[in-house]
Amino acid sequence: MANSTPATSSAIALEVSNVWKIFGDRADEALSAIHQKGLGKAEVLAQYNAVVGVADVSFNVRRGEIFCVMGLSGSGKSTLVRHFNRLLEPTTGNILIDGVDVMSLGNRALQKFRNEKISMVFQNFALLPHRSVLDNVAMPLEIRNMNKNERLRRAAHMLKTVELEAWGNKYAHELSGGMQQRVGLARALTANPEVLLMDEPFSALDPLIRRQLQDEFIKLSAMMHKTTVFITHDLDEAVRIGDRIAIMHDGRLVQVGTAEDIVMNPANDYVADFVAGISRLKIVKAHAVMQSFEHYHAQTGLAIPADAPQVAEDASLSELIQLAIASATPIIVHDNGQRAGVITRADILQTVIEGAETS
Repeated sequence: MANSTPATSSAIALEVSNVWKIFGDRADEALSAIHQKGLGKAEVLAQYNAVVGVADVSFNVRRGEIFCVMGLSGSGKSTLVRHFNRLLEPTTGNILIDGVDVMSLGNRALQKFRNEKISMVFQNFALLPHRSVLDNVAMPLEIRNMNKNERLRRAAHMLKTVELEAWGNKYAHELSGGMQQRVGLARALTANPEVLLMDEPFSALDPLIRRQLQDEFIKLSAMMHKTTVFITHDLDEAVRIGDRIAIMHDGRLVQVGTAEDIVMNPANDYVADFVAGISRLKIVKAHAVMQSFEHYHAQTGLAIPADAPQVAEDASLSELIQLAIASATPIIVHDNGQRAGVITRADILQTVIEGAETS
């Protein structure tokens, strides 16, 4: 996973504030009625023949973060991401990317912004069949009028980065689906964008290739530090890739947090049902399981043995279980060399039981 940078204002790459998207000729009337009368999605459709695609969504994405937006089909996640480069225009709301008000850009400025600051990877690869792989990857630089030698040099370097350097002279139909998606990713990265938008990029691939591309993307992200908004309907994929996850339902953002936050503290029954099948073993960390030393002493009256095992705050539940199997001794949790808390077998068992009860 990419680094989770503290959310200071200077570290924010993408700011989304109160974005609404209502489809239909009477979208403005429908939005006014929602605010004044509290109409629901079905009532808006019945009374105004309008569809609420995105409803009052606000969040920030940190620079260098992989921010996963997930939900079931029809939740609004793909509609939302298309507002960031204005493939769709919001009914109302504000979007800032690196401090630039995207909604204020005129046509020429928007075209330049799309070409230089933001790139998108689609589910269907979107490669041009009449162009070679190398020319597909070089296309964003061609749009910038970069000279041919330089753009082909950069495209070749990016193909090498995604391990396709031997395929530059081939055409899209000669490549497998997984290879085509790597080309799509290389094309997006060749432009060296500030923000990368990925709309279910791996969902059309078979499970093995999908997992391999997830691993490759994680490595690339760590190397290139790109701010990424990653759309997916797959919770396992979001957990593997995302620094934070936003869950959408009926156009609304219902919870934002790390995988651990969401699994341990679901915001409502919908989220609880959504995460019920996910294993806690690698998601839940020691800091979420531990209790304070004061509480431990008050409950047991015992001192912690000098030879008690020690773990970092980010030790996984799986690691804790292995330590508990080996010894009944409480486990000391450290944070940067300082003792932060203690974990008993009972703490571990309770966490496992709570996870089992929700699945």
